[in-house]
Amino acid sequence: MDTAVQTGVRDSAAGRERIAAGVIDVGLVAAMVLYGYVHHGGDPIATPLESLETVAPFVIGWIAVAALAGVYTRDRLLGRDGLRVTATAWIAAANVGLMLRGAPPLHGSTIWPFPVVITVSVLAVLLGWRLGFSLYLSVTE
Repeated sequence: MDTAVQTGVRDSAAGRERIAAGVIDVGLVAAMVLYGYVHHGGDPIATPLESLETVAPFVIGWIAVAALAGVYTRDRLLGRDGLRVTATAWIAAANVGLMLRGAPPLHGSTIWPFPVVITVSVLAVLLGWRLGFSLYLSVTE
């Protein structure tokens, strides 16, 4: 009798790919928010706590929504389905970040164009790196 047996061992290459994607995603979200902070006159060296208060809501939002949406548990992180899930997760995560940023302990404020700018710019960066990496893999394989 032939039966499939699950050994509980995951493919280590797939695990490394998921961890790398997560680190890159979080790094890009933080970098984009920090870029905006600097672009609007913030100085992360002089005010590191204020910089952290600016970046943290969006990183926390991304990690929470990505976990709920299963961004890193899919069989294919890249490809059409992976891009769709990433886009949907970021749109939700941006809203979570905006809500956290507006919370009284963080003293953040949101003026009208900011929600659009943060959502669209980070979405473009997240999808851009994933699409670019996917194209790179398809050419090298």
